[in-house]
Amino acid sequence: MLVAENIKQKFSFSGHETFQCRHLWLKKGYDFIKDKKKSFSNEDAVVSLGVGKNMVSSMRYWMKCFDIIDNNDNPTEFAHKLLANDGWDPYLEDEASQWILHHKLISKGIASTYSFVFNELRKEKIEFTKSNYLAFVKRKNEDNKTQAVSEKTLNDDFGVMTKMYMRSNTQAKEKEDTFSGLLTELDILKSFGKRGEEYFVIESSNKDEIPDAVLLYAILEMESFDLSINLNSIENDFNSPGSIFAINKTGLIQKIESIVNQNKWVIFNDHAGIKELQFKKKKTSLEVLESYYNGK
Repeated sequence: MLVAENIKQKFSFSGHETFQCRHLWLKKGYDFIKDKKKSFSNEDAVVSLGVGKNMVSSMRYWMKCFDIIDNNDNPTEFAHKLLANDGWDPYLEDEASQWILHHKLISKGIASTYSFVFNELRKEKIEFTKSNYLAFVKRKNEDNKTQAVSEKTLNDDFGVMTKMYMRSNTQAKEKEDTFSGLLTELDILKSFGKRGEEYFVIESSNKDEIPDAVLLYAILEMESFDLSINLNSIENDFNSPGSIFAINKTGLIQKIESIVNQNKWVIFNDHAGIKELQFKKKKTSLEVLESYYNGK
C-alpha cells in the first residue's frame, strides 16, 4: 500500500536585495570566486567587486539562481565552461547564452517567482497584472500550507522580475547596459496599460531567434524521459522548453525537424498521430552546447 506524503514546497521571494541581476555581474562574480582564497563574506569583497555590500549579497544570490555557483559558493561545471576567459561566451555576447541563463533561472527554481510566472501564471492568464500575481502566490501558499509572505516582499520581488526582463524608459535612453536587467534583450516579457492598470504578457510564438542547439539542450535537461519523449511533454510539461521559452507547437516542430536534419542520433517520429522525439544515443546537454559554441 502506497502512503502519500505531504511534502511542503519551499518558496523563495527574497535574497536579491531588490536588485535585478546586471549584465556583467555573473562574469565579475565568477572571476572573483574562482580564486578559492576569496569569499563573498570577506570584508574585501565590496572593494574587489566594486559594488556595495547589499549588491555583493545580491550578486551571490543571482549566481546561485543562474547555476554559476553551488550552495557552497563553488563555481559549477557550467560556470567554468561558459564564463572562464577561454570559455564559451564569458561576456554573454551571444543571445543564445541569455536564453540558456533564462532556462537556468526558471528550471533551478531558487527564485520562485520566475517558475510561477513562466510555468503556471501565464498559462492561466494570457494577460496578467501584479494583482493577479499576488493572488496566485497567496493561493500557492494556502495550497502548500506554507507561511504567508508579506505583500511588500512580493511587490518588491515582482518588480525585480519585471526589471530583469524589461528596460524602464530611463534605461532605454542609456547607452550603457550597466543598470539594465541581464535578460532584457530576450524581449520575452511585454507590458501595456489597460483600464488604468499595467498588464503583462508572455506570448507563445515560433521563437525563431532561439538556436536549435538551445532547444535541444533544454530538452535534454528534462528529467522525465530516457530515450524518447513526446511532443506534448516538450510543449507543456513543467520546466519544459515550451513552458520556459514560450514556444508554440509550430515553432517546436520546425526546430525539432531542423535538429533531426543536423543530428543523426536524433529521430522525430509521427506514429498514429503521436509525435515523439527519439534518441539513438543520448548526449549530455553540456555536450550539445559545446558543439554549438565550438562550431561558431
